[in-house]
Amino acid sequence: MSSGPGAASAPAPDPHDSPPVSDAPAARPARKSSMFSSLTVRNYRLFFMGQVVSNIGTWMQRIAQDWLVLSLTGSSAAVGITTALQFLPMLLFGLYGGVLVDRLRKRPTLLVTQSSMALTAIALAVLTLTGHVQVWHVYVAAFAVGLATVVDNPARQSFVSELVGPGQLQNAVSLNSANFQSARLVGPAVAGLLITGVGTGYAFLFNGLSFIAPLTGLLLMRARELHVVERAPRGKGQLREGVRYVTGRPELIWPIVLVGFVGTFAFNFPVYLSAFADDVFHAGAGAYSMFNTLMAVGSVAGALLAARRGTARLRLLIVAAMAFGALEIVAATTPTLWMFALLMVPLGLFGMTVNVTTNTSIQMSTDPAMRGRVMALYMMIFLGGSPVGAPIVGWVTDTYGARVGLAAGGAVAALAAAVIGLILARVGNLRLSVGWHGGHPRVRFVPREQQEALAPAA
Repeated sequence: MSSGPGAASAPAPDPHDSPPVSDAPAARPARKSSMFSSLTVRNYRLFFMGQVVSNIGTWMQRIAQDWLVLSLTGSSAAVGITTALQFLPMLLFGLYGGVLVDRLRKRPTLLVTQSSMALTAIALAVLTLTGHVQVWHVYVAAFAVGLATVVDNPARQSFVSELVGPGQLQNAVSLNSANFQSARLVGPAVAGLLITGVGTGYAFLFNGLSFIAPLTGLLLMRARELHVVERAPRGKGQLREGVRYVTGRPELIWPIVLVGFVGTFAFNFPVYLSAFADDVFHAGAGAYSMFNTLMAVGSVAGALLAARRGTARLRLLIVAAMAFGALEIVAATTPTLWMFALLMVPLGLFGMTVNVTTNTSIQMSTDPAMRGRVMALYMMIFLGGSPVGAPIVGWVTDTYGARVGLAAGGAVAALAAAVIGLILARVGNLRLSVGWHGGHPRVRFVPREQQEALAPAA
């Protein structure tokens, strides 16, 4: 998207001629990037600064929304209904949102979606501050935000590549994740102060006003500096075309499948952490808050490390997912609260590595004209997995205990990563190589031809 000249986005490989993918980077930047290199791009810097403010407001509204529903109804089930209504549009219409994003220019689209979410928050603030709010108002607001997210999420995800180009994409995606997780440390704390000090309505008002920052950033961007991306023409069958495109490319479908397993069974931390805080360690809400804070610290660290790497290898995705699952199994067996709490940091780090690596590798392996539909499918599975899996892992946790529930979720993630790693290795014609390097054992995948060529010399 650009109204003027700009650097063209890197062309994606032909969908019918996919190269071996299991151990290849999604894209190689021209030079090794520093941790904050994408912030040197003016348009991305405006985008990033706007998101800093808006993400804090988003986390504030999440806390205030749940607290308001609980205070109005006294029902945890009503809180669950609110969450379900916010995710339901993505599950129902996510792929259609991707089709729209591929047809539309990203910046005007984001101006519309961000404005609609701002107006929703302000309307909820007015109803709450005037004392007229009812629980159905919150339900409608949650569903309205979910509808806007159907288009906003894939548009924001794919817009990043237009801001920075392929060489800086890994860095920019990683910094976005660090931005969101950092807001997770600040937003809930500020929301708690506002709710207890002046009332829930002011948290909604802050979120509504926080959208001024990203909207201003979008308006100040220089269109001529955006990287040109060809938009998909309007036509029939584009939804089916997007699904066929993903299923026909192993470097897209298998990471998405892996994220589906991890998100559904291993990322349900509200269920796991609340059960450990209450039922296992009998430490209450303070421990639950501490677990979430420490995990957010690990997530920020993981995002910043990903920003420093500069490449997104599918091998790293597989290893990180296996480590994430293994750490959950270890955490499930820890005897003390403090050992469990300390494991939250590496869990956050490896969980964020899975998230960022998947996001970047998928974007870099996708034709720009298909990116909206592909990212919509990815976000639909990633965001929709937790609500779908929550009743399942909740039943396992209630029936067999929190330790069994967490260990089972970790085992599913580790097993899925191992199986998908073997599938990708087979697709990429790779074989397992075990040897020594620098006096240390080394296990890696190498091209089958390379291993066969070296076999006689060994």
